[in-house]
Amino acid sequence: METIGSIMAGKGEVIACRTVGSWKQQLLKGKQSNKLIVVDFTATWCGPCRAMAPVFAELAKKMSNVIFLKVDVDELMAVAAEWGVSALPCFMFLKNGKVVDRFVGARKDQLQKIVLQNA
Repeated sequence: METIGSIMAGKGEVIACRTVGSWKQQLLKGKQSNKLIVVDFTATWCGPCRAMAPVFAELAKKMSNVIFLKVDVDELMAVAAEWGVSALPCFMFLKNGKVVDRFVGARKDQLQKIVLQNA
């Protein structure tokens, strides 16, 4: 089993997309499997992002039927811009390649609610 941060992380883990290629690969994987993809757009300097990281990881462990991705906006600025990320933390929920929901802020209850509604 690979570790968090690898492209091929196992079920129940957060996958850190560090290249545009890995980002596109995970989007395709989610689309082909018809799974919900939850994306955490984050940054190392963002306090609320750091506060949400353990919540996001715990949710990933509990919901192995959902793909959880982490994108550092400083590493993948083009991806963040393409998806309209302007504030952090920004969570996006994708199904079949389309955004089904999104929100900004360190709101644990909102994150859990939307995952459960769309999984």
